[in-house]
Amino acid sequence: MLVKKYSNRRLYDTEDSRYITLDELADKIRSGVDVRIVDAQSGADLTQATLVQIILEGETARLLPVPLLLQLIRLGDDALAEFFGRYVGFALDMYLAAKYGLQQAMPFFPFGGMGMGSGSPWMRPFGGSPPSPPAPAPAEPPRDDVAQLRRELDELKRDLKKSRK
Repeated sequence: MLVKKYSNRRLYDTEDSRYITLDELADKIRSGVDVRIVDAQSGADLTQATLVQIILEGETARLLPVPLLLQLIRLGDDALAEFFGRYVGFALDMYLAAKYGLQQAMPFFPFGGMGMGSGSPWMRPFGGSPPSPPAPAPAEPPRDDVAQLRRELDELKRDLKKSRK
């Protein structure tokens, strides 16, 4: 999607042939649309600056405390570039790896259906979803001690569900 930015800071969506707000542009990006923002007169690429503006003017800006912002400004351009390039990129990679790993591990949590679904405070940062239902029991009866543990686990689940009501 190509957006032209005019000197009065207005954004023009060339696909929809209309002016849009920064919030509308952010919504389009969140929905998966790739954008390119250019200066309407010179054609200079303003994509990076506009995306930074969306981040810093949005709700996430409140996550950056004033002392941190002051320190980042005092670092200067080279140190700031290194900080964002190296550390923030690394932190984002680690977050995404943890998120993906946790989503992949959800079916293996023994108490996965109890408090670890997408509505759980434990899963909100990871956008998780409830695990798939357990597989049907094997045709062969399990060993007696394993069967006993499963019965106890089922009983604990029932008790927990009753206590929630």
